[in-house]
Amino acid sequence: MRDGVFSIFSVLSVFVLVLFLCLHESHCSLPSHMKGSVLMDKSSDAFLPQVSPSGAPQPFLPLLAPSPLTPFTTNSTLPKLSGLCSLDFSAGQSLITNTSIDCWAVFASVLANVICCPQLEATLHILIGQSSKDTNLLALNGTEAKHCLSDVKEILVSQGASDKLNQICSIHPLSLTEGSCPVKDVNEFESIVDSTKLLSACGQIDLVKECCNQICQNAILEAARKIALKAYELLSVDPPHALPEHSTRVDDCKSIVLRWLASKLMLDRAKEVLRGLSNCKVNKVCPLVFPDTRHVAMGCGNGTSNQTACCRSVERYVSHLQKQSLITNLQALDCAASLGMKLQKANITKNIYYLCRITLKDFSLQAVGQESGCLLPSLPSDATLDKSSGISFICDLNDNIPAPWPSSSQLSASSCNKTVKIPALPAAASAQSGLYSEDIMPQLLFASSMVFMMLL
Repeated sequence: MRDGVFSIFSVLSVFVLVLFLCLHESHCSLPSHMKGSVLMDKSSDAFLPQVSPSGAPQPFLPLLAPSPLTPFTTNSTLPKLSGLCSLDFSAGQSLITNTSIDCWAVFASVLANVICCPQLEATLHILIGQSSKDTNLLALNGTEAKHCLSDVKEILVSQGASDKLNQICSIHPLSLTEGSCPVKDVNEFESIVDSTKLLSACGQIDLVKECCNQICQNAILEAARKIALKAYELLSVDPPHALPEHSTRVDDCKSIVLRWLASKLMLDRAKEVLRGLSNCKVNKVCPLVFPDTRHVAMGCGNGTSNQTACCRSVERYVSHLQKQSLITNLQALDCAASLGMKLQKANITKNIYYLCRITLKDFSLQAVGQESGCLLPSLPSDATLDKSSGISFICDLNDNIPAPWPSSSQLSASSCNKTVKIPALPAAASAQSGLYSEDIMPQLLFASSMVFMMLL
């Protein structure tokens, strides 16, 4: 294992996009002998169900990539805005540009969970928060919310972002309103909440420690609960703390709190705080959809008497997980624990991760036949756009940490109580720019292999 070694995955060549367009049946036909081999490979995996429920991550590349002639230039057409949105897009231009790159059309679906959607949500909170300085309101009404969300989408798409962000990130006009929260006026908010205490806790957060000590998160929750109680004061009833509608109201009020915070911080600091808080949630949950494990249970039953058959079934199962989404190193820990517990419930007690040499990187998207998977860093990160190398994002490739097999006493894979030491960010990342590679071909092969995964 080499500390501090990492890679930035890039769309390095028009060749990759041309190759994808040629191989995909919607653009040209494969030779008959190649079609046969592809069908044979697919049939060998027929025993596993297809992972394609609604809401599941989409394949690595969408059906339509940018034009092969100009793959990294943004749309030259001006966005068609409604003229009915009060948000100041020019003041937040840097945020919007950042979001369009984080949600670039080709990668939006696989970067959605970790980078794209957290950045989009933070951008919307900040835009509304900043506008409250003029409107004195921390939410939009329903009509304006529709216009503003449409305008944001138009601007992002015109700069290269996916035109399906509303679906990918589950963002709706209601997301820009107060929802069920009874308070949206800035003066009323500040009369209820201890704003000094809130700013002290959240004005600057420790991105590494916040997820565990929850200083800012607890302050936000306290503020949200206080303003949520306003609804019951108006009705002269006691708050139903255990009812789902109260929990929903508190969640809606958290958005109001975040917008207020965004109005009090500089844009860069507001983004850092909001992205840091969202990453605490992101890293707690494995976003992968696990197919049925009965075939692994069959292959690895009887005390794994046939190690070859067992590992073959495990590797085939894991290959389906590798077609879903890019995940962080801490999410990979959660995914390894979740799958391990499912297998243990299927009466597999032996550590088949060790037996079959399964690593944390095996749970994320990676190239076919190469040890070059990509685990995103657990701290907030952004994609970058370079006209010569294209879209890049940081991959934590500095190790091959074995996937930990959950013990019987293990309650969770919480990063606050983990035994596997994983760096929050590759050691050299803060000082590195551009490509880190002595040979550019491995990264080109990585990109090319991702294309081939679509056909397997």
